[in-house]
Amino acid sequence: MYADRHAQPARFNPGGLTAAVAINAALVAALMFAGPTTLPGPAGHGPTIVTVPIDEPPPPEPPKPRPEPHEVTASRPDERIVAPIPPMPMPAPTGFTTTAIDSPPAPGPVVGNDPGPVAVDPPAPRLPPLIGPQVDPRYANAFQPTYPPAERRANRDGRVTVRVLVGIDGRVREIERITATSDAFWQVTQERALRAWRFRPATRGDVPVEAWRTMTLTFRMEDAG
Repeated sequence: MYADRHAQPARFNPGGLTAAVAINAALVAALMFAGPTTLPGPAGHGPTIVTVPIDEPPPPEPPKPRPEPHEVTASRPDERIVAPIPPMPMPAPTGFTTTAIDSPPAPGPVVGNDPGPVAVDPPAPRLPPLIGPQVDPRYANAFQPTYPPAERRANRDGRVTVRVLVGIDGRVREIERITATSDAFWQVTQERALRAWRFRPATRGDVPVEAWRTMTLTFRMEDAG
């Protein structure tokens, strides 16, 4: 019977719950109103109050300057567009056929000595004949130079041959020495020719032209006296 009694289900007791809550409330109140007991100590030995300095918080770091934005230019790669070459349509085979044309045969050797027609240049036009310069009779006495004093003192004869260019006005333009007995004879001849010699100019078809003429002068002591 004892075992059967304890095996019965427990019933809820509201009175026990109320008593448990009241006990807990009394314990909490006793703890709240209970104060610490301070025992008297020796005079002058009260509690020491020590002030612990509190480190001030470090100042905030200044804001870092923002980097200036740099314009970044990205190099564009070269773009190459390659269009595919469309396949060329092949013409459809037709019924036409092609025939190769043989090249003409190479010419054979020439038989005979006939060279064929030969181009002949037309003859150059003939120029009128050239009539050389002539001594102007009006100035014939002015052609003989003065006898060089050094050659006169040496009692020496002389001979000079020169070539002169006669202009269209009959004056001597240039003079060239061909032969001379001495420099003294050549110098007096050169001076007289450029200063006093006069000619009738050369002509070609009645047109005056410049032309060269050779002149020979003789110096003799018997004529100088």
